[in-house]
Amino acid sequence: MSKNKGSAYGQAASDTDFRKTYDLDEYAAKAKEREAAEKEERKARWEAKMAGKKYYKPLDGSETLTTARNATQDFSRMVGTSTLVPAGAGVGKRGRGAGFYCEACDLTFKDNLQWIEHTNSMQHQRSIGQTGEVRKATVAEVHARIVTLWERKQEREREQVVSLKERLEVRAEEEEKERDEKRKKRKEAEERRRLEKEAALKIKTEYGEDVRVEGEHDEDDMMAAMGFTGFGTTIKK
Repeated sequence: MSKNKGSAYGQAASDTDFRKTYDLDEYAAKAKEREAAEKEERKARWEAKMAGKKYYKPLDGSETLTTARNATQDFSRMVGTSTLVPAGAGVGKRGRGAGFYCEACDLTFKDNLQWIEHTNSMQHQRSIGQTGEVRKATVAEVHARIVTLWERKQEREREQVVSLKERLEVRAEEEEKERDEKRKKRKEAEERRRLEKEAALKIKTEYGEDVRVEGEHDEDDMMAAMGFTGFGTTIKK
């Protein structure tokens, strides 16, 4: 049995050769740079505090002008939901905790109003790479914007007029149908009464006045059952 413990490719191997190796000098230089940046930031924060000012991340020249948000935050979708937060994940506002989390600033806010105020703050603008300054629009851009808004308003008014006209037409048609239906029912009732009268008149003509037509003598029958022969007057002539 061979005592050579080399690999199958003829190279020496050990049980830790699969592990990734790191350049210690490179990572030591990165750590030194990070510590220097943190030291400089602490110094800048202290100087701003002593001057009674608020510290903002310094500009490095890669920032862009601040623009309006093109999307809205739907807070209603979070109603009735729950979030699992590991213990010790956040200290105060720093870190991801229970609430509204800002990834750019690594801060958590307990309500949506605080979150909105933070997104409009200079701290957040600097963190997302914006200067906090808004570009001034030119006269041509302002004129084009006014024209666009005016055309949009006119289009809404035209749509409203068209829709109102259509609703009035539909309502007029419905009222006309209701009137036709009432006229039809009234004519049917009149025709039914006319046929009943003609039938009663025909019976009387054929069989004389002694024939009782259904419903014709109901009042007389009721008076006879109650013992009344008629309603006369008490005035003496």
